[in-house]
Parts: sequence; structure tokens; C-alpha cells
Amino acid sequence: MARRAGPGTADERAKRLTRIAADVFGWETLLPEQLTAMEWVLEGGDTLVVMPTGSGKSAVYQVPALMLSGPVVVVSPLLALQRDQIAGLPDGDRVPGAVAVNSDLGAADTAAAWEAVRRGEARFVYLSPEQLAKNEVLEQLAEARPALFVVDEAQCVSSWGHDFRPDYLRLAQAVRRVGGPPVLALTATAAPPVRKEIAERLGMRRPRVMVTGFDRPNIRLEVSRFLDEADRRRAVVERAAAEPKPGIVYAATRKDSEYYATELASLGLAAESYHAGMRASERARIHDAFLSGTADVVVATSAFGMGIDKEDVRFVLHASLPGSLDAYYQEIGRCGRDRRPALAVLHYRPDDTGMQTFFAGRSPGRGALADVVEAVHGHRGDPADLEGLRRETGLSRNRVTAAVNLLEEADAVATGEEGEVRPAPGVSRRRATEQAQKAAEEHRRTDRSRVEMARAYAETTGCRRYFLLGYFGEAYPAPCGNCDGCDEEGAEDGKEARTAHPSAAAFPVGTEVRHEQWGEGTVLSEDLDRITVLFDRAGYRTLSLEAVAGQGDLLTVVRRPSADSPVL
Repeated sequence: MARRAGPGTADERAKRLTRIAADVFGWETLLPEQLTAMEWVLEGGDTLVVMPTGSGKSAVYQVPALMLSGPVVVVSPLLALQRDQIAGLPDGDRVPGAVAVNSDLGAADTAAAWEAVRRGEARFVYLSPEQLAKNEVLEQLAEARPALFVVDEAQCVSSWGHDFRPDYLRLAQAVRRVGGPPVLALTATAAPPVRKEIAERLGMRRPRVMVTGFDRPNIRLEVSRFLDEADRRRAVVERAAAEPKPGIVYAATRKDSEYYATELASLGLAAESYHAGMRASERARIHDAFLSGTADVVVATSAFGMGIDKEDVRFVLHASLPGSLDAYYQEIGRCGRDRRPALAVLHYRPDDTGMQTFFAGRSPGRGALADVVEAVHGHRGDPADLEGLRRETGLSRNRVTAAVNLLEEADAVATGEEGEVRPAPGVSRRRATEQAQKAAEEHRRTDRSRVEMARAYAETTGCRRYFLLGYFGEAYPAPCGNCDGCDEEGAEDGKEARTAHPSAAAFPVGTEVRHEQWGEGTVLSEDLDRITVLFDRAGYRTLSLEAVAGQGDLLTVVRRPSADSPVL
């Protein structure tokens, strides 16, 4: 049950929040959006906050924490990020204590951390989603009776959760098992359909939604196109060497991250390679070197930079096509947080789409699904939890978790209050496997369509900011004047040459539609004579309004957007 704030009117609570922000955290002013979201948290309901990187999302839970009745659980995906968030808390007797419970702690330190929570000395408890899959962790949290459950980087629930971090998709069960506290989800990038999925995946109850603009006008957007890989590699190195420092280069593979770091180091730069295959201590060293300014450039896979608190990053270069525009916008948002000019350049080859489509197709195969189904059905009388299924099948923990996620989505299994996994009544082993395979194929279609949208961004000849913000469902009046598309002579004239199709008014952004082949979806953007729709089963599709108008029942309106929608 939600724990509401103590007595006092809304105005009194707002004044107290403002006073705590200034006296405890040193923030003399709060943005209106921050203050409103804080008030929602105190009212005890679920809240989804979508604010750009660097806009102060963490304050939304940090300030109210001093007015809540119990500890605040913060789900944070990376150990380095947890460390940064704790280190970023100010000094002072009134500042709430914080602990991180993770795999780096020994038994004694883990016991000390939980003791600090029990005594009320630690108001913030930082955990990874993998920690929340452990029964002993959930039992400790349930005993502490948390007043708020925060999911940081909540876009992981939608854009990565299916295979990158499958435990993100288990957080709804964790919330229930620790007493059902209010949920606060935080993300920098989430289009309307993604917001809806976040709310559903986390089991949020009619959440209030705070969405500010996605635009970061100080970041210049460019794409450089190449046919030859050697030319592209040379261009990435030259651009990273020439631009003001510090900066980040994102590479597709660990091997590439090491290659670019070596090349930049040979030019005399303090360049580091960073990827998930390195020891934790080495990753921590590089992370600290970048924050302190002793590293000029970090060349990394997507594992680096999430939530990084560094304002003066001057550039983010991508050495190849990202897997989605969701990931791309999240990554380029790590530069220019000081609102000074910054640069984001995507180095693109058409061949990139083949590799990204391959990555997008990863999911548990039929064999893994069948093994998990067999184990679940074999324990009808004594159902096993995820750890039990892992021992039974011999599969990795990630593969078992991903398989159970798909089986749940296909209504083939259900997870109980204690984490036990039971077969759904009336669903045979064979049918369960087939239904999960169907769900996996829908994910693959969506992921492949994300790759296609990234390709379309790379190949557009118009305003890149217009395209990028439209992907997130935000209308933008092109040209922006700060991208290579707007630099091109005649780019603006070319846009004005097209006129809006008469059907455009029927499909405003946010409209829920139904396609006769692809099913239900949501309109994300309108570009005069075409619209982009994210379909639940088929992913992203760009439709010609001329074709839609020519077939009257090809695309029908289910519901138009309204201001009081709980998730849109």
C-alpha cells in the first residue's frame, strides 16, 4: 500500500521540498517539473519521469526521501553508476545515508550495509536488477518496508530488457515481494509507446507522467557516410583527435574499442578502451580517470557512460550504426551537459545494418525454451524459482531469465509471490514453447525495425533534429540550423517543396491506430506526406499517407491522444 506524506497542504509540502533542496542538497532552485514530480511522489502514487540527461532526475527521489517513512530502493544498472550516485550526495549531518549492495561486497560488508538499513542510517539502498532476483535480498528489503521503489534508466525495461538485462523485466515481481511501495521510473528517452511499455512492465498503477522536451539544441548533429571501412576508421580517429576534449567514442565491438584507443594513444592522447570484458577494477579506474579529466577520450562499447555525471564532454562519436535511435540519443546525451556547444557524429556504412540486424535477432532459441518449459512442468507439485530452473536446465542465469520472461509474456507460465514459476493451466509443453517462440519473433521484428529507423536517420537528407525528435513523438519545427542536414544548400527549400497531405490531420502524434496487417500501433511522427507508426507486433513502420488514403480501411483510428492519458 502506498505510504503518503505526513500532514500539511500541497503548498506546505512544496515549500518544505524547496527548503530541503536548498538546505540539504545545496540546490537554490528547483525546476517546476522537478517540484511537481516530487509532490506526486509524496502523494504516494506511481510516477514516470522522462527528462533529458543532466536535467536532475535523481533529485526527484533524493529530496522527498527526507519526508518519507522508510528507505528508498534505487535500481541502478551499473556498479560504477551506483558509486557515482552515492559519491554525488553532499556532505553534512542532514544528508541521508546510502549503501550499495552488490557483488563487489564481501559477507561482512554486506551484513553491515543491511544493518545500516535496519537502523535507519541508510535512507538510499542502491541495487542492480540482478541483486533483486535473489530471495535473501528481497527478504531483507521486505523487512525494511521501503517507502519508494525507484527504477533508474527505466528505458532498459523496453529497449534492452529482452536480452541485455533480462532481470529488468522481473522488477514488477520484486516490487510486490517487498511490500508494493509506490514506483518511480526515471528515463531520459522514451517515446509514448515505450512509456506505456515501461508502465506495464513495472506493474505501475495508473502512473502520473512527467515529460519534458527531448531537444538538446546545443548538440550539433552530423552523419558521415563511408563505403570503405578503412576510410571510416581513419575518419573516426582523425575526428576524435581534432575535436576539443574530453570525448567519448562508441564502437560496436570490444575489438574495435581497443583498436581505436590504441590508434588515439599513438597520437599522444590519453585514450582508454572500455568494455564489459575487462576486470571490474580496471573499468573503475578508467571511469575515475574520465571523471577526473586525466583521460582525454574513452573508446567504449555501450557499457560506458550510463548516467555519467560529467558536464564538460565536448563530443560523442559513433564508429558505426547504433542498434536503435533510443540507444543513440541516450549516448549522445552524455555530451554538452553544461549547455555549451557539443558535437555528435555518426560514422555510417550501409553494411552496418547487417551486423546490427544480427545483434537484434538474439533471443533464447527453441531448445532453451523447451528445456525451461520441461523443467517448469516437471515441478508442478513443487515449483522451482529461477535459480532452481537454472540448476535443472544447466543454462546460464540470463538465458533462463530471458526464457521465463518470454513464457510469461506468452501467458504460458506465471510467477508466484515467492518467485516460484508455475505452468499456466491448460497450456501444454509444446504450446508453451510455440507461444514463447512467437513472442520472441515479435521482439525480433521490433528490434529489426529499430535498426531500420537508425538507418533512416543516417540516410535522411533533411533536418536530423526534426527526424530524431519525431522518433520520440515530439513535434519540432524544422530547420534546426545545427545539423549537417540544415547546412546543405537547399535543404530547407526541399522540405518546403512538399506539402502536407490532406489526411495528415487525421493522424496526429499519439493517435492509436490499427493496421489491417500489422495490428495496433501508435503514431510517433508526421512528416507532411507520411507518418511513422510503432506497431505492437511489427515494430516501426513509415507509411505513405497517399497509400493510406487510397485504401480506406488499411489504417483506422482507434483512439486519438488526450491530455489526461495516464501514460501518453
